[in-house]
This record gives sequence, structure tokens and C-alpha cells, in this order.
Amino acid sequence: MAEITRRTVLLGCGAAAVLPQAKGAKVNADELSTMDATGLAELVRKGEVSALELVDAAIRRIEKLNPRINAMIWERFEKARQEARGALPKGPFTGVPFLTKDVGCTTAGEPETQGSRFLKNHNYTAPATAELAKRIRAAGFVNLGRTNAPEFATMTTTEPLAWGPTRNPWDVTRTPGGSSGGSAAAVASLMVPVAHGTDAGGAVRIPAAACGVIGLKPTRGRISSAPGDEISNPLAVQAFLTRSVRDMAACLDFAAGAVAGDPAVPPPPQRPFVRELDSKPRPLRIGLLNRLPQSVEGALDPACKKAAEDAGRLLESLGHHVELAHPSGFDDPVMTTVYVRLTGARTLNRLLAYERRIGERAKADEVEPGNASIIELARSLSAADYLQDLDQLNTFNRQFAGWWSSGFDLLLSPSTAELPPKLGTLGLDPPRRADMYRWSGYSRPFNFSGQPAISLPLYWSEEGLPIGIQLGAAYGRDDLLLSVAAQLEKAQPWHMRVPTNHA
Repeated sequence: MAEITRRTVLLGCGAAAVLPQAKGAKVNADELSTMDATGLAELVRKGEVSALELVDAAIRRIEKLNPRINAMIWERFEKARQEARGALPKGPFTGVPFLTKDVGCTTAGEPETQGSRFLKNHNYTAPATAELAKRIRAAGFVNLGRTNAPEFATMTTTEPLAWGPTRNPWDVTRTPGGSSGGSAAAVASLMVPVAHGTDAGGAVRIPAAACGVIGLKPTRGRISSAPGDEISNPLAVQAFLTRSVRDMAACLDFAAGAVAGDPAVPPPPQRPFVRELDSKPRPLRIGLLNRLPQSVEGALDPACKKAAEDAGRLLESLGHHVELAHPSGFDDPVMTTVYVRLTGARTLNRLLAYERRIGERAKADEVEPGNASIIELARSLSAADYLQDLDQLNTFNRQFAGWWSSGFDLLLSPSTAELPPKLGTLGLDPPRRADMYRWSGYSRPFNFSGQPAISLPLYWSEEGLPIGIQLGAAYGRDDLLLSVAAQLEKAQPWHMRVPTNHA
């Protein structure tokens, strides 16, 4: 089981001691690995370290750790070194290494497999550069490659047959979650300080909880998915995984903003998100969900329940009011069925699009059994069935959002219903589907409603496994989530917790 070590790191928010600042002193590679992206970018701006030095150090860590963890499935190391030697864009993260999930956020001409053997077998490359990829580059990040993800991002574990399983850095026999499990494992194991993710049903928050990092699902439309399919895939958003709240806020600052044609455009923040880090939020009314939603089967792990309740006491000590309350939508079993059907329709639509581009149909052995079953379900549904599911989604959204209008500011819950399961125990096939949906029971409602939610690594189990807590806010209130997250980070820092049993 994972051993927790304590390290001195430069992460801001009052969380840690400052690294040596003697004139001419060089920061060693171990210190660089534990710094957050904001701290690394500051070193580059001051000329204390070069972008190439950061890139080379990250590549060495990846080459050392990835054979064991399998977080990264495609590398562009030499291109990254060339970019680091050249004139990088002047942005908030100039010279900082970065990794991109192998789902969305594409760069034209570079590989994209979506965890699919069909795309991998045809050496598929992306036809267009995503708007977010352009913004990541303009922010100064240096992309080192793409991270592992389950086939078509449908599962809450990262075990694609195309690339093999990603392992949790805290216990390599366990899943890192999914579908952004490769990115979460990379950030947790200190390969890079920040990585890209997507979230259509907890796919950023679940891996963040499993790997002990931060995962924010922003408000729907906060980060443009152009040229993506927001209308045909209304549950998914682009996102990031980080180790510090200030990195998350700075990422949202550069990534946020609509482009022409975006179907959902939330209200812009009143000020930069990084400004929320030093603002003390007013006393908030916070609901606590400390039981398993009735919409899913099974039981809530006592360690996850205790973590949520301890977080409630911590929030009360910071001046907030916490009471047992939650939106009734969590207990609606119909929405699990709607989620399965919408996921099947999304997966079928995605597969058909790739078949058209490739000019060939996927063979039966090129689609994983779990996805094949929900694709067949989608084929059996009519257009009227699909529209009825969207009607159910609309009804749910109005009822769910109404809870925040009734006087609550935030909802607190566990991020997941259990500790990270063993690899090979989760999946879309019927015998394991209930286990997968139980693990994501707290996260999916925020994908339905489009509201923001964040998973924070506030607790660890007796075995040394991370336990995330989730906070959800009203539509458009990403700023409030970041403000409270920064308050919790200062009160109970997590930055000194680093997995060491993966090397």
C-alpha cells in the first residue's frame, strides 16, 4: 500500500515553505517535480530555470514512471524539446510541461485514438485543432503527449484494450478512475503539474478523487468544445486536473470564453478566477449528502461517508452553516436509465463519425463488449425515444437547479461511493455496470444540469488511499467553488502527500 511522504513544495496559498532563493542557486529536479505549474512558470519568468530544463525533467520522470503506471500512451518529446528551445508564447504558464487526454482537445495531424482499437489500427490522426488546444498553447504550456483513456470515454475506469490499464500511483493494483484516469495518474505521480481532461459523467472528478488531485467540472459552456459536438453530447465539458487550487483558477482564466456558434454561454465571471483565491467567502449555507443516492445500488463506504462529514465540520469551523439536505434529483432512478441511453447514443454517433472519416466500418473485435452493448441499445431507440430522454433531462435540470434557488449555496458530498476499486472490477458489461454507476452516483447529476462541481483531495484512508470530497454550486458559480476550495486548501493542505510506491 502507498506510503505518504512529506516534501517541501512551492505551491502558494500558504500551503508550504518557500524553496531556496539564494542568488544563482539551481532548483534540483526533485524540487521541480513537486512544484505546481504557477510556481514553475514563475521560475521561467525569472530566468532561474529554462523551459527546456522543465521539459527534460518531466520527460525523465515520465520515462521512469510510465512503464509502471501506463498513464501516457503517445509521446511528442522531440517536438516538445524543439518548442521549448524556441520562442514560446508569453502566457501564464510559459515553459511548463503539460499532457492532453486522448479524448478531445485535438491537434491537427497528431494521433487521436479515444482508447479505440479501431482508431489505433488505422493510425487515425485528428483533422482539426480544437479551440482549447490553441488556448493551451497560447498559455505557454508545452504539450508532451496524450494520456490513456477508456474506449470513447464511456467508463469510470481506464482499462482500454487498445492500450492496457492505467494504474493508480497510490496502489498499482487499483484503478485511477476514468475516463480521465491517465491524466489524473500523471498529475498525481508528478509527471506533470497539470493535465487536460473531459467530464461527461464524473470523468474528471472521479479520477481526481481516486488519485488525490483536484478535478473541476466547470459550468457547461465555460470552456468551448469547438469544433466539438456540444449539442449531440450535452453532458460533456472540457476540464483540467491539477494539484493546487491556484493552478486550477489560472487554467480556467485562460481557457474560459465562448467562440461563435457555441450553444451554451454561461455568464462571464465578474473578475479573474485567480482573484477568488484571496477572497474570503461570506458565510454559506451548505447542504450535506452523506448517504448513497437511492438511484444507485449498493452501499456507501464508511471511509467516504466520514470524509464528507469531516469536510462538513471543517467548513463549519471556517464560518459556514452545514445541514443535511440535498436535491431530490439524486434519488431519481430514471436518470440512470436516461444516462445509459444518452451515453449509448453519443458512443454510436462518435463511432459512425469515425467510420465515415476512415471510410471503413469497425470490425466486431475492434469495439469493446461493453460499448458494443450500449451501441446496440442506441440502435434500437427511435428519434422520438431520444427526444423523450432530452425532455427527461430538461425536467431534471429545472428541478435540480431549483434546490440552489431555494437558499442553498453549495452541496457537499463524497466524490465517490467507495475507495478506488481493483483493476478489472468495473465495466459497462451488465454484470459490472451497477458497480460502475454506483461509483459515479454523486457526479452524474452535475453533468445533467450543467452546473459546476469540484473534487478536492482532503482525506486519505487508513490504507493510504485518497478520498475526494465534492462541492457543487449553482450554474455559473465556478468562482464560488474556487473561493471555497482555496479556503479549504489553506485550512487543510494536501500538497505534502505524494505517492511513493509506484517507482
